[in-house]
Amino acid sequence: MKLHGIFPPVTTPFNQDGSLALDRLRENISRYNGTGVAGYVVIGSTGESVLLSRAEIEQVWAAAREAAADDKILIAGTGVDSTAETIDRTNRAAELGYHVALVKTPYYYKPQMTAEVHAEHYLRVADAARIPLLIYSVPQFTGVAVEAPLVARLGQHPNIIGIKESSGVVQRVGEILHLAPAGFQTLVGSATTFYPSMALGAVGGILAVADIFPELCVELYDACVAGDPARARARQERLLEPTMTLVAKLGIPGVKYAMDRVGYYGGPARRPLLPLNEAQRAESERVLEAVIGAGKSAD
Repeated sequence: MKLHGIFPPVTTPFNQDGSLALDRLRENISRYNGTGVAGYVVIGSTGESVLLSRAEIEQVWAAAREAAADDKILIAGTGVDSTAETIDRTNRAAELGYHVALVKTPYYYKPQMTAEVHAEHYLRVADAARIPLLIYSVPQFTGVAVEAPLVARLGQHPNIIGIKESSGVVQRVGEILHLAPAGFQTLVGSATTFYPSMALGAVGGILAVADIFPELCVELYDACVAGDPARARARQERLLEPTMTLVAKLGIPGVKYAMDRVGYYGGPARRPLLPLNEAQRAESERVLEAVIGAGKSAD
């Protein structure tokens, strides 16, 4: 399965009372269907996966599957600390029609989370999973990075087809691309390093900023594939500030606030995440205005 292109890690919409707003999720995905994205990650970090119950997760998976266009690739975030539970979630996602599972590293018992432990975990999940796996390395949340030698080992398994590398370290991306077997697909999770990562051989990105600016992210990908460095650099530049501020600094509340401002439904984040304060909203408005204004100038 080719995972080339831009995949928004869709947010999980909530009503003001904290309940799931599944109709809003369907509306968002219906709009994304027309933007040129390759597919969707559902219940990833940006989807507030760790703040949802198992029953809620399955409801979100089902609603997103219902709304996604037939030509979109669906990636389910299924990774948890337990190997058995990860297998169970992965196969439930397969039953619901998902094509790929995104499996983050176990991390809670950190002193014991060696490369050997992670290798055993991923290989057991891959053996039992009914759909292919993407390794998910997100050290800013887990404190655990999947390094290139382990990726090279895991990439030998026929059911482990790639990695989402979210550390934002281009050197690590390069090392993975150098050591991974032929056909192994590297996607990046940071728009700030997307262009250089594509130049090294990455095939796409799972980018939170694509929840806000999907068309701009697709333009960046298309420019990279077309070998148009000037156009790619220009798009990369426009995405730097929203990625650094709305995504990295302000997190999910920042992404959801920006989505509301550009016409998608963001809504509230789930506690313990707090809504943006007045100063943060003003900062968000400045960033959004700059990105939108730059787009008008370019047009």
